[in-house]
Amino acid sequence: MSENTLSPELIDRLRNAQSVAALTGSGISAESGVPTFRDAQTGLWSQFRPEDLATPDAFLRNPQLVWDWYAWRRELVGKAAPNAGHQALVELEELLPKFTLITQNVDGLHQRAGSRQVIELHGSILRTKCFDENVPVDVPPESDARPPRCPRCGAYVRPDVVWFGEMLPREALDAAFIASRACDVFLSIGTSTLVEPAASLPFGARGGGAAVIEINPNPTPLSEHADFVLRGSAAEVLPLLARVLREA
Repeated sequence: MSENTLSPELIDRLRNAQSVAALTGSGISAESGVPTFRDAQTGLWSQFRPEDLATPDAFLRNPQLVWDWYAWRRELVGKAAPNAGHQALVELEELLPKFTLITQNVDGLHQRAGSRQVIELHGSILRTKCFDENVPVDVPPESDARPPRCPRCGAYVRPDVVWFGEMLPREALDAAFIASRACDVFLSIGTSTLVEPAASLPFGARGGGAAVIEINPNPTPLSEHADFVLRGSAAEVLPLLARVLREA
């Protein structure tokens, strides 16, 4: 296991990879100023537990409270901009024969940076859907209802994110596992490797013979199992990887 260096072996594995999968977590978004779920529970929101703000039961109990919480978080996301880590992933997608980007983040920063194919495991805070029918719903810009109503059935509209106690989107999860097991190199970027089922993805990749590269400032449960550990932020490390491929 190599740490804090782009070893010749790491560079060789990356340059020769025909298929690379990357999993991003809250660390890459934090570098753009997007707080994690719990870090965002400040001020007014500090008095609430996660189950008061991010479960179906919470929404049924107090839909306006939950809607306002996510509206506030959308405002925070809107003020953020993609960082060098996001941009480097766009470059990796352009340079590699096959590149799959999987994210646990709901902020849409990968797409704003220019990533074209993104598997969103936890949905997107920028989209809304019908609470009853579970289908996408666009909220009219002039709507001031909190929350709005579905134009099809009249049910409440909710954020299109995965709440506590909900299953991840089956299509996205299946695609993530397929990409992980089929890749030559797997990048685990800014994720704690604690939240399942995403935490299993790098281990599935390793079981399939892939080289696993962890990019994280701090140790995680994956660290001792990764083939290469790069202790640094996504904005620091990913541009170096992109440069290695660009100069190949």
